[in-house]
Amino acid sequence: MSERRTGYLPQGAEWGTLALILACYGGWLAALWLLPGVSLALTVLALGVMAALHSSLTHEALHGHPFRRRWLNEALMVFPLSMAIPYGRFRDTHLAHHEDEALTDPYDDPESNFQDPGVWARLPAWRKTLLRINNTLLGRMVLGPLLGQICFMAADWRLARKGAPGILRDWLLHAAGLIPVIWVVLQSPAPLWAAVLGAYMGLGILKIRTFLEHRAHETAQGRTVVIEDTGPLALLFLNNNLHIVHHMHPGVPWYALPQLYRTRREAFLQANGGYFYRNYLQIFRNYLLRAKDPVPHPLWQQGE
Repeated sequence: MSERRTGYLPQGAEWGTLALILACYGGWLAALWLLPGVSLALTVLALGVMAALHSSLTHEALHGHPFRRRWLNEALMVFPLSMAIPYGRFRDTHLAHHEDEALTDPYDDPESNFQDPGVWARLPAWRKTLLRINNTLLGRMVLGPLLGQICFMAADWRLARKGAPGILRDWLLHAAGLIPVIWVVLQSPAPLWAAVLGAYMGLGILKIRTFLEHRAHETAQGRTVVIEDTGPLALLFLNNNLHIVHHMHPGVPWYALPQLYRTRREAFLQANGGYFYRNYLQIFRNYLLRAKDPVPHPLWQQGE
């Protein structure tokens, strides 16, 4: 029986997701206007949460939610609250990431944090130290957004110089969406630095989710995690902590993932080889100051 017939794929518009998108923009505006007089630290925190939520909603949009029309979903995400990555570039690289046979590949997976061991061996000591720090959860949250942005922009620059289509267009569209975001901030009581810091914090929060959602493993499905968290972070990540479910069923909307996981829990855990954590607290305890994986890909020399 198809997932659409069993109710996992909606027949029409997802009004709850649309309401959440509008609430996200509304929360961002409320943080800019209502919180600076109370506390700038609280303002930054609220803006960070809204930026992280907006990024999660952007992920939903590129997978076809809340509407079946791509242009409409993309129009809803036109204002980049996290300020960093163009929607079009995130869409294209993330969909390439969904080629599961290439997951964790240092070259073919655009979201991989692993290095080719040969490249790693030639890196200067300071870069190795920086990447090792980035491989702890705290390092990923604090340094990860900056290092990720530098690497992403450098890669896009190289692609643009080679004539890859769409790169310049997507960055220009990003700039066009960023201009009204910055204009709104400048009209508000919040200083611009607070909005920029909040956007950076939002990206740092997202690094909690992406930190260990993939591992080096011989099988493609064995590379993708399940974190059975049901707390605030799971909501902020729109249940993408059930990551094997999303990779096996990328069209299923965020609110249907928990039910799908509960009904097929043993099958999903068998598929991903038991790559499982109870909650994010367990991850913080284990990896806040300790790396889970080496930086050089541990299976690369085996032909991965």
